[in-house]
Amino acid sequence: MKIGEAQKLYRAQRATLLEQKRKLLKKKEDLEKKVNITPDGKEIYANEAATLELTLEAVTQRFDDNQEVLDRLAEEHMLVWNAEVARQQGDAMQESSEDMAKIMEVARRIGKGAKVPASDEKKLMDYSMELYLAAKNLAMLNERKKREKYKSLWEDEDGKVRQEYDPQEKAENAETGVGMPDTSPVEGVDEILSEGAASPDATAPMEA
Repeated sequence: MKIGEAQKLYRAQRATLLEQKRKLLKKKEDLEKKVNITPDGKEIYANEAATLELTLEAVTQRFDDNQEVLDRLAEEHMLVWNAEVARQQGDAMQESSEDMAKIMEVARRIGKGAKVPASDEKKLMDYSMELYLAAKNLAMLNERKKREKYKSLWEDEDGKVRQEYDPQEKAENAETGVGMPDTSPVEGVDEILSEGAASPDATAPMEA
């Protein structure tokens, strides 16, 4: 499973569990109010309160486990992202170094009086006008020598598709060892949440 897919599934499960926790806490709050206004409320609602507390703990544990997986996925996502950015920076440095070597070679060729493509001259001028003029001045001293003719040093790059970098896409599509989230219902939660309001145990004594 891909990291991006896993994150979507676990985020959806987190939202479900968070909503269950919110509703269970509201049930607990309502039950505590009934306990406080009912004579012998603690004894009457003891079983219901215990069941509600256990269910809330189970949902909270499931939520915490889900969050741990999300944290792990975030770390994996960050590692792939950083690796892609580092690769991009490394390739950029290599490309810059290669361009520098080509520019210096163009200056050397011009300096010895050789003929180079206008596009190569422009790259040298854009990089350093001082270096370009120095090469041209040196070329004047070699103007009587046989002039060699060169092809562009960037000729092999014509039509070349440049490397595309997308750290976000790379990270989302990286594989993860995380499995599917546990979406099975926590025991008792459906029954509790389906009740309209907290009610006393069926065996509780009725008030006169």
